[in-house]
Amino acid sequence: MFYHFDRPDPRVSPSPFKACVVPRPIGWISTVSAAGVPNLAPFSFFNAIGEDPPLVMFCANGEHVEGGQKDSVRNARETGEFVVNLATWTLRHAVNQTSAAVGRAVDEFQLAGLTPAPSLRVRPARVSESPVSLECVVSDIYDLPFDESQELGWMVMGRVLGMHIAEEVLVDGRVSIAKLHPIARLGYREFAAVEHVFSMARPGAAP
Repeated sequence: MFYHFDRPDPRVSPSPFKACVVPRPIGWISTVSAAGVPNLAPFSFFNAIGEDPPLVMFCANGEHVEGGQKDSVRNARETGEFVVNLATWTLRHAVNQTSAAVGRAVDEFQLAGLTPAPSLRVRPARVSESPVSLECVVSDIYDLPFDESQELGWMVMGRVLGMHIAEEVLVDGRVSIAKLHPIARLGYREFAAVEHVFSMARPGAAP
């Protein structure tokens, strides 16, 4: 079948888009408002987009429950900083808890029972329980195009200044995915945990 986004097929509902673009890494973004209120929220439209310099982006769709931009976007715009914390299997319930639609005054670290740890180069705290955190400064914020639904969206691009890596996930100088056990977003209400890893070398590349 061909699924036409302008004329959705009732045989496939809801839209299969997010169920087919998988797996998507989860950007667990911590920010702080200009007034000093911490915020923590997961975004499944997230990824690394460059290596030299290291760049990441996350996208927020829709309005805040109290109206206006979501806290992560507004805080990143106001302060120019954010932190990406790795979402892992062990932390899956806390990640999900921080996705709740709550008021701007709510501290999601407290809501999910997490420990904020000071960052070294940016103001937002990182999640102490997460084995990897990326400290970022905002490079650009883009308005995303929208259709007849009028759902607003923004893409926040950031340059990674440095990373916190837990010593216990390092093996022979490399990060062990088996020890990280990251989770990813699939379609509908489905998630995945990275459990099986294999290696392949590019044709002609050194082993």
